[in-house]
Amino acid sequence: MINDTLYYIVCGLLVAGILSGIAFMSKVKTAVMGNRLSAVCIALAILLTLFRYNLITLNFSLIIGTMAAGTALGFWWAMRIKMIAMPQTVALLNGFGGAASALVGAITLIDGLGADLFNMLTAGLAVSVGIITLSGSLIAAGKLSGYMNQKPIILPGHQTITTMALVLSFTCTGLILFAGIPVYLIVITCSIAGSFFGIAFAIRIGGADMPITISLLNSLSGVAGSIAGMAIGDPLLVAVGGIVGASGLLLTRIMCSAMNRSLSDIITGRTVQQSSSVGSSPETVPTSGSFETGDSQSAQMEPKTDIGEILRSAKRIIIIPGYGMALAQAQMQVKELADKLEAAGVVVDFAIHPVAGRMPGHMNVLLAEVDVPYDKLREMDDINPEFSDCDIAIIIGANDVINPAAREAEDTPIYGMPILAADEARHIIICNLDLKPGYAGVENPLYKSSKASLLLGNAAETVKDLIAQFGE
Repeated sequence: MINDTLYYIVCGLLVAGILSGIAFMSKVKTAVMGNRLSAVCIALAILLTLFRYNLITLNFSLIIGTMAAGTALGFWWAMRIKMIAMPQTVALLNGFGGAASALVGAITLIDGLGADLFNMLTAGLAVSVGIITLSGSLIAAGKLSGYMNQKPIILPGHQTITTMALVLSFTCTGLILFAGIPVYLIVITCSIAGSFFGIAFAIRIGGADMPITISLLNSLSGVAGSIAGMAIGDPLLVAVGGIVGASGLLLTRIMCSAMNRSLSDIITGRTVQQSSSVGSSPETVPTSGSFETGDSQSAQMEPKTDIGEILRSAKRIIIIPGYGMALAQAQMQVKELADKLEAAGVVVDFAIHPVAGRMPGHMNVLLAEVDVPYDKLREMDDINPEFSDCDIAIIIGANDVINPAAREAEDTPIYGMPILAADEARHIIICNLDLKPGYAGVENPLYKSSKASLLLGNAAETVKDLIAQFGE
């Protein structure tokens, strides 16, 4: 068993290692090293905890077998998961973290660990926060994976329901103060109330706010872990949970600023409004190329502009990737297009909106996967002033993040959200699946712009078409 002094010294070193790993992850060249450093420190923290409390000798075969099974399952899942499924995977991992904290809290309550009032109260909070994280994460994962309706679901009296569920969830923890109430009843009641709140909270959040939801749930998973650490008196778990909670909350604040949203408005559902049409129906827009619409009906339109000629005459092009690129796994074709343009002397950059895709950094990871130089990935505030001097903006599967309605349509979910100024480019080429509105449900006036050319269909195929037309 490790003595207290040595234990606290090693805890401090491991916490410093995790924080250093996070710092390294903020830079491209050291990101992989930072990720590995944090992972190693977490693994060592687990082993330290086992030896500190002499747990490894109590049931060696069970603990080692369980850890080996979990490690094998994690590696198997990591190898099989596709990048397109990463957002829902992150949501599930957040949920698993909440579930683990809830289990720690429940076991602490049932065992009556030391019968200490502080331990018991924090254990009850760990159950409530952990279950809220789990249920909310499962809803987020279901929406992101398409197993649930991705649109906001608003129940009659929704705000009243969520408020009552939240109050009941934390009130149940207070029942610990009253002797004679069965602990099992407290655990079950906290779990039911927490699950109800998590579900009610998550179902009314639509796709436009899902990146913020993921980062918020990530923060909650850390908070739940930290509270569970308080319940069992483990300072290392408190510290690591606090790091996760704080980093998730900072990311949530950054995402809210990027979308010009208030976190309280998102949590209370005040960003959910009825979408307005902007201008006439986009189905009347002339397009170039062949495409397949949402109902699988194909159509061939007369091109209003020679796209190949426009591409060959361009000197400056900005490519805007979005979720459609991820869905079609078209990043390789996009990289090929960029390479061919640059080989012809065209200056090419990628404009990355902070919430493009379904999670923070989604587009950055996809493009890094095909070796797009990181200095080519330009942030919104940095590149927006350059669109007015840009010959072509090529949009690959993006919609809400380039929708000018965000500046004009006051009664829509995206109103006020900062967008990439693609509409200021001299010409716009849009490679989207169809003419339907984006995830937020707001029609995009760019579809009927006189300077826009549409190549509709699977992005992998339409980008190949661009490459072919450029080479003609």
